[in-house]
Amino acid sequence: MIKRTLYFGNPAYLSLSYAQLVVRLPEVEKNDTITEQFKKEAVASIPIEDIGIVVLDHSRVTITQAVIEALMENNVALVTCDSTHHPFGLMLPLHSNKVQNERYRAQLDASEPLKKQLWQQTVTQKIKNQAASLEHFGIDNSYLVPLYKNVKSGDSDNCEATAAAFYWGTVFSDIPAFRRFREGPPPNNFLNYGYALLRATMARSIVGAGLLPTLGIHHANKYNAYCLADDLMEPYRAYVDIEVKKLVKEHGTNEDIPKEIKQELLKIPAMDVVIDGEKSPLMVGMQRTAVSLVKCFEGEQRKLVYPEL
Repeated sequence: MIKRTLYFGNPAYLSLSYAQLVVRLPEVEKNDTITEQFKKEAVASIPIEDIGIVVLDHSRVTITQAVIEALMENNVALVTCDSTHHPFGLMLPLHSNKVQNERYRAQLDASEPLKKQLWQQTVTQKIKNQAASLEHFGIDNSYLVPLYKNVKSGDSDNCEATAAAFYWGTVFSDIPAFRRFREGPPPNNFLNYGYALLRATMARSIVGAGLLPTLGIHHANKYNAYCLADDLMEPYRAYVDIEVKKLVKEHGTNEDIPKEIKQELLKIPAMDVVIDGEKSPLMVGMQRTAVSLVKCFEGEQRKLVYPEL
């Protein structure tokens, strides 16, 4: 079943009742002049088991401890946003897999050669999906083809960076002087928002598979609590890039992220991806990727499962 992504951008009170997330809008409840029908519509309940991600994007959202406990028990990624309305914090459960200790040990014992081979596969698929992204928009991608075909173990030739320089200089070539960096001008903010959702979704999948999101196969920043999520989400980034390019064409760029664009970006976990010829929601695809990594760590297989754009 596809898990739901819930976004709260207005004042709301979130409580728990009979395994249901109950949503009340306090501003509505205090207003005696509105109709009773509207008051009823202002209260909603959603089964906790149907939720995958919750995004809190208002300073006056109140959430009870019971809700947080229920969300963690169901491996829901709880995302909080900062004053600029960008995803800022992420809460995940500490215990979400029955054989977690066993999988932690397999992850910790993974050899450097294995991790380098897994990173080679990751970079190869990332560049391959970037090439497909350019092809999707009718842009010449011939420069990227030999790059993804010749990635070495551990990406010792740094094909990822070479591909990125070409890709970002091409994919948004219709936007004057565009450069991809986190604090850069729009549509960098759209990309950041989409990538933050990818990161939360992948971190949720990693924890659900019984792995430590902190210990990556390549990323190793000591200040980064989600190195493994940043590793495994790389081949999925092109899906966000395509969506953002479409949104920019339809709505233009903006220093703030308009509501209608947020609504579209929040659909990313439910968008279709293709893995081994089978179509599934991106969130399910990320779960398959995380499980395939477990199998690689445990010696059952040598290949990560990634989507092909």
